[in-house]
Order: sequence, then C-alpha cells, then structure tokens
Amino acid sequence: MINVDVQHCGRSVLISATGKLDHSAGEVLQRALDSVTMDERDLLIDLHAVAAMDVDGLLHFLDLHRRAERLRLRVLVTGWQRQPQQCMATVAGIPGPRAGTGERYALAGFRRLLEEKAQRARNLSDFADGWLPRI
Repeated sequence: MINVDVQHCGRSVLISATGKLDHSAGEVLQRALDSVTMDERDLLIDLHAVAAMDVDGLLHFLDLHRRAERLRLRVLVTGWQRQPQQCMATVAGIPGPRAGTGERYALAGFRRLLEEKAQRARNLSDFADGWLPRI
C-alpha cells in the first residue's frame, strides 16, 4: 500500500510517496494528481520512501506520469530505490543490478518500452492465473 503527501509551492507540486507501489496504488496516485491546478507547471515525485514496486505499481506510476504530461506538467522523479529500479530493469529486459533505470526513466522512449513490457507481463500473468491449470 502506498501513501502520498502533496505539497504545493508556487507553480510546483511535490508528491512524496511512502510504502509499496503495487496494485492498490492507482486510486491514491489519481487523487494526488487531482489536486493539481492549471497554474502549476512542475511536478516533482519523491520516491525516497518507496522501497518496493511490482508490475502493477509500475503501470500505475507510468499512468500517473502520462496523465501529468497531458496536463502539461514537467515531471521529475527523484529518489529511486534499489528494488524499484531492479523491477524496471527486469521488466525492460536489462540484465544485472544497477542498470541505471532511474536515469533512463526520464526518457519518454524508455517509459513507453516499460509500459509495453509491463502490460505484456501483466496480461501473461492474468492469463496464467485464470486459464492454466495449477501444478
């Protein structure tokens, strides 16, 4: 479960997240973005206190980023922890630890790649959970 704190400062918004980015993060992240006004230009997302993320959480996070860009916000994500970076690296197919995915996240092409692969992994997981017999 994730908790967020939203602070407004001039034309910037800071979303500080705490907890785990997982399947339950969607609604919480949506409410955080709902508090943004048309006057704000920058969105800073602080992930220092997010120690874990799964594929569902990654998809929710990518959706937050996409919706923020549609609002014409400039998005900066800071504080990537080891496990969320490793989750992104695994989803993206980048081998080895310390893959630098936090830095790559700023690139729109990398986010699209992550979203496509994460959605594919989620769909395969849903298919396996719903249709394949348990061994």
